[in-house]
Amino acid sequence: MQRFALLGAGFIGAVHAENLAAHPDVDLVFVYDIDLTRAAALADRFGGKATTNPADVFDATAVDAVFIASSTDTHAEHLRAAADAGLAVVCEKPIAPTLHEAERVVEHVEASGVFAMVDFNRRFDRDHVELKRVVDAGGVGPVELVQMSSRGPTLPPVEYLRVSGGQLRDQTVHFFDLCRWITGEDPVTVSVTGSALVDPTIAEFGDVDTSVAVLRLPSGGIVQIDSVRRTGYGYDERIEVMGADGLIESRRQPAANVALYSNAGITTSPLHKGWFERVQPTYAAALSAFVDALAAGGPSPASLRDGLNAQAIAEAATASLASGKTERIAYEGSAAP
Repeated sequence: MQRFALLGAGFIGAVHAENLAAHPDVDLVFVYDIDLTRAAALADRFGGKATTNPADVFDATAVDAVFIASSTDTHAEHLRAAADAGLAVVCEKPIAPTLHEAERVVEHVEASGVFAMVDFNRRFDRDHVELKRVVDAGGVGPVELVQMSSRGPTLPPVEYLRVSGGQLRDQTVHFFDLCRWITGEDPVTVSVTGSALVDPTIAEFGDVDTSVAVLRLPSGGIVQIDSVRRTGYGYDERIEVMGADGLIESRRQPAANVALYSNAGITTSPLHKGWFERVQPTYAAALSAFVDALAAGGPSPASLRDGLNAQAIAEAATASLASGKTERIAYEGSAAP
């Protein structure tokens, strides 16, 4: 039984609290938030003690692992504290607001030797896992072309977008990680074009709501990722991998896999209304993978180094969006050219 402390009692914190409480090998002992009322509300629902004192959650005599789901600007601080306390840690992306700070944090955590994971939950999507299994087994041959779509149903509030870091750091970064995970390669260059089509005012702070990123792999393969903040038809996520010998697709997922046949025609279920409804099961699957790997002694299902490399791609992509040029991707401590 692993004793967990949860940091952050907002929306995503509540998702993780429910999963922690439901896991048979987890004991949720603390819920931390700077707002005691929010922490207490989660603790009342899912167990544990509400606290605003960081010393409670980073106490190795009472806690075995921490789950960081607090605001982005606190991730680096909490990761360092977990490492210093000798606690295993799983953290929401990003590791830190800037790539430079993230590099320093990863070095600090790695030097401590604690078990750590970035919560790249889409790695644990049932269909994406099967797609990767087939690709790894050589089922499509050498990878030549990858197409990914990340299309959200509605534009988030402008207040959120203003502090999100931009579409490529906030939304597309999940698919930069999937690109690395599926292909087993670190892209060497990225070229991005984008527009603010849904709400032109977001262009005032350098953001876009519609973009396409093209990445070149060391093998010569090409990856294209389209990201959209608003579709008008539900949440649309899919991956297609074409190799020299075939193609495999992780398809769009409807809300229900049923179809009505009648004289009027065939009616099928629509896509999920929102991103959360589509990916909700992946959060519990990611937690289980972390708990299992922690018990087995590793390796991490999504290491901090994985998080750092995905963030490096996002930084180069953001630079490409601004410059209009193809940018080389710089990885710290990586063999990628």
